[in-house]
Amino acid sequence: MSESNSPHIPKDGEDSIFDKIVKREIPSTVVYEDDLVMAFRDIAPKAPVHILLIPKNRDGLTRMSVAEEKHKAIFGHMLWASSEIARREGLAEGWRLVINDGPNGGQVVYHLHMHILGGEKLGDFNKL
Repeated sequence: MSESNSPHIPKDGEDSIFDKIVKREIPSTVVYEDDLVMAFRDIAPKAPVHILLIPKNRDGLTRMSVAEEKHKAIFGHMLWASSEIARREGLAEGWRLVINDGPNGGQVVYHLHMHILGGEKLGDFNKL
């Protein structure tokens, strides 16, 4: 799911594009899923391996900077899941975990998500 240049901020009660992926209303290539998170391949990858990891229940987490204490558990689970996904993808030589937050951070889809990037020697952040 490549992020375009125009941000989509879901209104209260409105589904994000990632909510629609969780509901299977939009197709995706899921590489990992459990009760709390889903991970799928980006449709416009920036590296040989480019996976998006999302909480299945957005629970107000449109971006990192709005996280509340109640979200601590999902963040911990997402970090663990990112490591598990990297292992399954064969990224033993290294990988990068990125969270874009807000307009100045390059966020376009306002449903918290992590980018798992790897499969090659990654350069500086200008490549993203």
